[in-house]
Amino acid sequence: MNRKVCVAPMLDWTDRHERSFLRMISRHTVLYTEMITTGALLHGKDPERFLRFDEQEHPVALQLGGSDPEAIAVCAGMAADYGYDEVNLNVGCPSDRVQKGRFGACLMAEPELVAESVAAMRQSGLPATVKTRIGIDDQDSYEFLHSFVGTLDKAGCKTLIVHARKAWLEGLSPKQNREIPPLRYDVVYQIKQDFPELEIILNGGVQDLDAAESHMTQVDGVMIGREAYQNPYVLAEVDRRFYGEGAVKTREEIVSELTDYAARQVAEGVPVKSITRHVLGLFNGLPGARAWRRSLSQNAFKPGATEQVIRNAYADFLGAGEARQVA
Repeated sequence: MNRKVCVAPMLDWTDRHERSFLRMISRHTVLYTEMITTGALLHGKDPERFLRFDEQEHPVALQLGGSDPEAIAVCAGMAADYGYDEVNLNVGCPSDRVQKGRFGACLMAEPELVAESVAAMRQSGLPATVKTRIGIDDQDSYEFLHSFVGTLDKAGCKTLIVHARKAWLEGLSPKQNREIPPLRYDVVYQIKQDFPELEIILNGGVQDLDAAESHMTQVDGVMIGREAYQNPYVLAEVDRRFYGEGAVKTREEIVSELTDYAARQVAEGVPVKSITRHVLGLFNGLPGARAWRRSLSQNAFKPGATEQVIRNAYADFLGAGEARQVA
């Protein structure tokens, strides 16, 4: 799997409708599920709700949250059975709720347990990867990170996604942990130099493809998070620029695909609002973008709403853009 460009797993955001939408924009970008806990898969009433995805989403990875290697092994096997292309372990989320479950960034303090979890994931036959930070709290020296990576390397983890910030486990919210600790790209670059045989994917603060290309002179790929969600058309040139194939789709073509997708989903009983909430940023920066967002937000929640709200929102976008040009 070519991970030059990936979209980050984001809780409550990268569900199957968001991933299907992003796949309409880029054919090759690697997509990740939201973090799904092993408990939700093993003890929840409806594990298929978390695991189901559309075939068009490939390449797609399942991200797990957990710290019990036996449970992780079972869940990785489920990922393989469902046809995922990769299974990833979250060792980067700093939220209190995640820490109470003993997974996420707090696991950086237990490298041997993470290594056991990697070995457990590998039993599935899928590529077993880890998403991590560069450190936690006062355990933020380069020596600490180097030792952590070395332990995972020995366990058979050959791909690491490294968020170039350390995490504070207390005192900062998850949002603050994405903004306040400084980005240390140099640390991620150094890890790649010291472990050249590993695939190192850089995450954190990547907001455009020029920045992505610059990072790729030092690492193997980049993972884009909130920028891909809030401004999804940033991915439009990914296939041509980084994978050497594919025409750049117009937003009009994407809206047409999106409408067809929504029609199929609505016919299966999916509320159209579950889809439209992910696409508000498609026209960001263009005249008429506000009309698109407003039209979707006002109409997708109405009883009986269908894919027609997307067609109407696009007409509102065009009308508002033309009006601004005349003015």
